[in-house]
Amino acid sequence: MTDARLRHGRGSLAVSFFIQGVAFALLVTRIPAVQDRYGISDGLLPAFLAAVPVLAGVSSVLTEKLAARVGPAAVLRWAQPVVLLALLAVGAGSGLWLAALTLGLFGLAVGALDASMNMLGVGLQRAYGRSIMLGFHATYSLGGIAGASLAWVGAHWHLSLFTSYLPVVAVLLPAALIAGRWYVDGTAEKRAEAGSATSVQGVAFRMLLPLCLVMTFAYIGDSTVSNWSAKYLQDVLHSSEELATVPYNAYMVTTLLGRSVGDLGVRRFGAALVVRCGAVLAALGFAVVAAAPGAWTGMAGFTILGLGLSVIVPQTFAAAGRLFPGTSDAAVARLNVFNYVGFLVGSPLVGALGDAWTYRGAMLVPMVLVLVTVVYATSFGARPAGYGGGHEQPRTVDVG
Repeated sequence: MTDARLRHGRGSLAVSFFIQGVAFALLVTRIPAVQDRYGISDGLLPAFLAAVPVLAGVSSVLTEKLAARVGPAAVLRWAQPVVLLALLAVGAGSGLWLAALTLGLFGLAVGALDASMNMLGVGLQRAYGRSIMLGFHATYSLGGIAGASLAWVGAHWHLSLFTSYLPVVAVLLPAALIAGRWYVDGTAEKRAEAGSATSVQGVAFRMLLPLCLVMTFAYIGDSTVSNWSAKYLQDVLHSSEELATVPYNAYMVTTLLGRSVGDLGVRRFGAALVVRCGAVLAALGFAVVAAAPGAWTGMAGFTILGLGLSVIVPQTFAAAGRLFPGTSDAAVARLNVFNYVGFLVGSPLVGALGDAWTYRGAMLVPMVLVLVTVVYATSFGARPAGYGGGHEQPRTVDVG
């Protein structure tokens, strides 16, 4: 594989992560507007929010099989356009049945997209021979900032969802199609050598379990921000609808900062220490949010949260790739399911606790869960038994 091809693959995958960041932020930061458009009650909203990760998890499982046949690059080429078109359909519809249909399509496409993107990222990291995974997720965060900013514009000018989404999709859809021409599958040779995903069966789940728990806890925290930060600021801290779009944006800014320097931290200090520090910072952010006397303090808490959670998920995917170097696609697809488990648990958990207790108290639960990551951080430096004498030996290339 030539250095130029690797550079092109890295750049095109970064574009894909960016586009997904924009699309996801445009949806989650306008949840109050989606709720109003379709007449979704507060009691029914958690069910709609939960349906998306359930379908995405199912899709991620199916992507493992599909990617084994056609490769993750082929899956990503069709999944990303479908995500963008589903987002546009969410903004265009009316009626509960159409909300269920469009959000369901969005969830199915997102599951395939997330799994295939991270498969390609893990494969490219192996080809490079050094940590680059956080860089891909940094571009996702940059896209989230752009999407949240566009959502703020839509809320500020009282634009309809369709009017807000149409120009964005018109720009991003061609960009996704063009980027798809340059994807590089860095694990194709390893997958051919392995022949099947048998090495991620049996003992594999036991080896993956600590990473699955870390992924779940991280996404419980992330889903709390993406699904409840706007409502928390409006209902608990009494901000305006316009100001309520800001916490997610602030969260994504610090997520971007953390991921932009995270690869350097991993190379210098190791993944385990970086993940431990991230977990402690995230817990501090939740504590600030729970105790916030006003909207600006609450936004400060969400900002700290972004810095802490930023490093955990990318390093979890990277650790799975190290554990299963020959079958990393299957490992990533299975681990990705726990992304959606976290969202599935996090969204209704915070809502139920908020209704039964208080939303301030509900913020303490993800705080405790993310602290558990500190216990499992040693898994991020683990190697599979008998693999390369316990040390990974990927090919190193000088591609910048």
